[in-house]
Amino acid sequence: MNLVIDIQTIQLVTGTGILLILATVVGRIMPRFATSEGATATVANFQARTRSWWVMVAVFALAMATGGIGSIILFGLTSFFALREFITQTSTKAADHRSLFWAFFVITPLQYYLIYVQWYGLFALLIPVYAFLFIPVRMAIAGDCENFMERLAKIQWGIMLCVFCISHIPAILMLDLAGYEGQNAKLLFWLVLVVQISDVLQYVFGKTLGRHAIAPKVSPNKTWEGFWGGTLAATGIGAALWWVTPFTPLQAAGMAFIVNLLGFGGGLTMSAIKRDRGIKDFGNMIGGHGGMLDRLDSLCFAAPIFFHVTRFYFSN
Repeated sequence: MNLVIDIQTIQLVTGTGILLILATVVGRIMPRFATSEGATATVANFQARTRSWWVMVAVFALAMATGGIGSIILFGLTSFFALREFITQTSTKAADHRSLFWAFFVITPLQYYLIYVQWYGLFALLIPVYAFLFIPVRMAIAGDCENFMERLAKIQWGIMLCVFCISHIPAILMLDLAGYEGQNAKLLFWLVLVVQISDVLQYVFGKTLGRHAIAPKVSPNKTWEGFWGGTLAATGIGAALWWVTPFTPLQAAGMAFIVNLLGFGGGLTMSAIKRDRGIKDFGNMIGGHGGMLDRLDSLCFAAPIFFHVTRFYFSN
């Protein structure tokens, strides 16, 4: 899994750094215009997000610089901590502990090992077929039938969301794309950048123009104005960055639009889970962003579809 660090990669990372510098400057200026308590809270949130993004981009760039193995290790650890956050927010019993051991220390590392050896067939089936059949059997052997289906569903959903879905982000590195050999790191960066920019812009448009909530009982801050403003703006950015992808400008716009829709769906779904659990964030691992899952909720839904659409239509 040899990756090429070319001039386009450097330009992409440099451009992201410039955006972060601008965001930092804006964050320093904004407090002067915050005249209400709500505005002050919004500014503080923006500043915390910017500081956290500096750290995350630095870690992400370092992982890319080390080649495929660095990215696989990074997202493998990400899945581990995300699964830990998810399971922490669900009710489990002593009888579930051995099943959880398999989830954390066997299934998760094996899923990422399959990416490393580029074994697509087993990578695509390990969790939705083999793990989904193994986990209930292992739980049944433990002999505790109380709320069995509820406990099983939570563990299986956690593995699907935190391991299977997230693992599709570094899996982009094993795609065999015509005329794009060794450049998959740029496509991975493009996906993360477009989805996260959409998330940020939906927040900005929602705060400034938002009037009509999409699902007020789930997430009152998600509005139609924020959704369309952020989605269309991020789609335009994705299309403008077509030169770092194997897509044409029109194809890049289409792919960006798809992942932005899925990203919104992921964020809304995770908000529903948090509402059900009665929590604001899944954790506090990332300052200003909550937990690992709070930062990756959009990518959890966008990455698998993006991976398989790209593989089906653009791979050799």
